[in-house]
Amino acid sequence: MYAVTFAFLEYFLIRNLKLEIHLFIGTASRFTPMVHHSSLRASLLTVALMTTPLLAQELKPIKSSPRPPDTPLIAHDPYFSVWSNSDKLTDSTTRHWTGHPQPLASLIRVDGKTFRIMGRDPGSVPAMEQTAMELTPTHTRYRFAGGGVEVELAFFTPAFLDDLDVLSRPVTYLTWTAKATDGSQHMVSALLDASPEIATSFDHQAVTYSRQKVGSGEVVSVGTRDQAVLNRSGDDLRIDWGYFHLLAPQSEGSQLSISNQPEEVFQATGKIPEVDVMDGVVTTDRFAPHLAAAMNLGTVGTQSVSRHLLVSYTDTYSIQYLGQNLRPYWQRDGKPVATMLDEAARENASLEKRGVAFDQELTGDLTRTAGAHYAWLCTLSYRQSIAAHKLVADGDGQPMLFAKENFSNGDIATVDVMYPSAPLFLFFNPRLLEAQVRPVLQYAAMPNHWHFPFAPHDLGQYPLANGQEYGGGEKTEENQMPVEESANLLILVDGIARTGHTTTLAERYWPQLTQWAQYLKTHGLDPENQLTTDDFAGHVAHNSNLSIKAIDGLGAYADLAKLLHHDSEAKQYSALAKTMAGQWVGMAKEGDHYKLAFNSPGTWSQKYNLVWDKVLDYNLFPPSVRDAEIAYYKTKINQYGLPLDSRATYTKNDWTLWTATLAEKAEDFNALVDPIYLWSTETTSRVPLTDWYDTLSGKQVGFQARSVVGGLFIRALDDKALAEKWRRRSVRESESPAR
Repeated sequence: MYAVTFAFLEYFLIRNLKLEIHLFIGTASRFTPMVHHSSLRASLLTVALMTTPLLAQELKPIKSSPRPPDTPLIAHDPYFSVWSNSDKLTDSTTRHWTGHPQPLASLIRVDGKTFRIMGRDPGSVPAMEQTAMELTPTHTRYRFAGGGVEVELAFFTPAFLDDLDVLSRPVTYLTWTAKATDGSQHMVSALLDASPEIATSFDHQAVTYSRQKVGSGEVVSVGTRDQAVLNRSGDDLRIDWGYFHLLAPQSEGSQLSISNQPEEVFQATGKIPEVDVMDGVVTTDRFAPHLAAAMNLGTVGTQSVSRHLLVSYTDTYSIQYLGQNLRPYWQRDGKPVATMLDEAARENASLEKRGVAFDQELTGDLTRTAGAHYAWLCTLSYRQSIAAHKLVADGDGQPMLFAKENFSNGDIATVDVMYPSAPLFLFFNPRLLEAQVRPVLQYAAMPNHWHFPFAPHDLGQYPLANGQEYGGGEKTEENQMPVEESANLLILVDGIARTGHTTTLAERYWPQLTQWAQYLKTHGLDPENQLTTDDFAGHVAHNSNLSIKAIDGLGAYADLAKLLHHDSEAKQYSALAKTMAGQWVGMAKEGDHYKLAFNSPGTWSQKYNLVWDKVLDYNLFPPSVRDAEIAYYKTKINQYGLPLDSRATYTKNDWTLWTATLAEKAEDFNALVDPIYLWSTETTSRVPLTDWYDTLSGKQVGFQARSVVGGLFIRALDDKALAEKWRRRSVRESESPAR
């Protein structure tokens, strides 16, 4: 009777009818009354799970996105970050954001014929036609067609800023989904091939491999032999301590392998070598074994069939802060890697559902508040900005979030990088901005480290946050940013207080904030010859935009004093900021606009720092200043955007969005934003979103993959009702019981 039972089961499974497993078991039980029920149940469950997917995602229509400059595939932190820089996923090798190859390849075998759907190699395998690409805040989806089937390869990173446990997990889900398009049935299998280069920082490093089992599946891993934890700092570096993992869920019957050239075996058989390479330590070169997974989708008809994998990179220690090595936030209580991976695997379905809803709701809200072009730019920036940070836990298990100044000098916790990226965190979860600012304030309060009357610029060079390295470091005032960073921190702390409804930081570090306010009182109105955050443009004396920042910084201090019931200081500094704003108008005005520098006639600049006067309701400057500047900017727009100032044709897209947010009318906002949208779809610089490019040629001038593009969320932050709606989610999460 077993033959009858399994034939009956196969009949339904081949036709992909959506019957629950217990229905098959019930039917089989009636056909086989003499068979032990529990034994039969186990046998049928195994067959069913090997033949049909545990998670069957329907191939729903997708809306092709505009062409991005570069496409995020895996984007978690400055080290675990893999991108595709071509229109078609098969036209280039996948790369780290720095541009170094980190090859991931995928093949699809349909009825014995093999197609390539990710990666340029192997070039002998024809590429399946790519028909669409969709980019959303948490997903990247590619569609292909060929051999009578349609195939989707989807990358999902659950980057939810209101859920720190999930956010800190270094896991991306890859899902292959196929269905027939010609009414026939096809045998389909998929391959993922991962080079060990993804676990190294230099060529020819020695690596080791391993295989483990976790509760929900099997894992193969690769990492460097030496595991030199936190051994160096810099910009153009990747991680080489920790391990890269592939996890295949047991429920889907996929095959994992550590093997040489697994794609050759897959092309011939639809499988991969069953025997792992066991050569011990090997050097990463073209002969090094790869990690591979073969997924049998079985017989595919008109109903979609899916298989998925988890990719992860785990490190035991992520950041060194003032000499102490800090663990990633997910491991703050010593959670084993196997447990984390098992939890991530079991939550795949629920997180996927949550991610789809998140993408749809966020994109819809951004479109309604500021238009489709604005929503697209925020989509481009979302994962990139988050992935330029690393979330770790301090000695008390509290979150610390460290930004890396990508493609600049690699500094860590740079204050004038926190400042432009702040809108993203103030919109979703101010607790995460607090987690960035707190380490800097702690450092500034240590006289053995920081003894200047102004705020520090950074905490070192990523991933070593042991003290400022920029300019004169801890030794001299040479090439510091005194007004810039002092005002930045005052505004950020006030932004946290206003949006996060907490004055904890302000109360704890009030002496430092007071000292910086006093510095701005003396030096802020007419700044001396010093650097600003736009240090690439050089020193500017009497900088009018920097003066605005100082005045807003004093307004922030006055607001904090009021919140802390320091009534005398609140009254004094509020009046001072208002008086200085009035003086600024007289000093900067030149006809129909305001000058770049007080002593430089015939100049102009974007007054992007003025945005906080509006967003945080300081109301220090007359609205006529904003109106006049917007009207003048509209006469200076080039094909790809508004230049930063009158000195050059390059711009910063984060600052332009801040400037555009000064506009009261939608048409004025769009006049500044639409050229940036056009640039994002036409630029020939195929790198993770640069924030510094030329407005005439559209080419990158410098910078890429930086966190500062989180500043594009400033317009959404200015929609106070919308921002409050999204922040409420983070409040609920922080008040919920621990996982």
